[in-house]
Amino acid sequence: MKFRVHSLLVLFLIIFVIDCAEAQIYSLPLRYQPMKTFSSLQQKFGSRLGIAPFKDDRQEKSYIGIHFPLQGLATHFESFPMPLERALQKSLGDGLSQLGVKVVSVSDWDGTPEDLKYIDTDSVLTIEIKKFWTEGTGGLFRTNIKTAVQLVIHLGVKSEGKVVTRDAAVEKEITVLRSTPERVQGIINEILSDILDTFFSSLH
Repeated sequence: MKFRVHSLLVLFLIIFVIDCAEAQIYSLPLRYQPMKTFSSLQQKFGSRLGIAPFKDDRQEKSYIGIHFPLQGLATHFESFPMPLERALQKSLGDGLSQLGVKVVSVSDWDGTPEDLKYIDTDSVLTIEIKKFWTEGTGGLFRTNIKTAVQLVIHLGVKSEGKVVTRDAAVEKEITVLRSTPERVQGIINEILSDILDTFFSSLH
């Protein structure tokens, strides 16, 4: 009887410690992995594509997602590197470099055709981040994960003197046995690659 009481006390103590532990924060590397080949990209971009600073228009800028377990404290997700606009810029630059596009950073671009003449590259790209959030809710046997990404992409081509703008939004909801940071990272990167691949496919 004493052993049983002792075991119950230990169990309650473990649950208490878990519930009172600090919430975990996971850093998720963002990676744009092109799933297609774009034969006309270099012709469209010219010899150099400038990446202007991205703009994060979200209200919540500290994190890119959260997971609510069935019991205990929530887990937060942040981008790697931080902040999110820096992570997206690096991801885009790395992905385009794989496609053979020469990418350089430019200090600023206001997104207008008139400002292209002040840019020291053949073309320039910037992104406004409207939504970038994933939210998981744990259940007894299943976890529901909802992810929404909305990016407004601006591409200015100096030789054409014009700007191409696309408002791309993707929402995805899946149910899995168990949510892990690796699974969440995979969902986000899949959506990111889908948005960017679709944008580059639309360029002629």
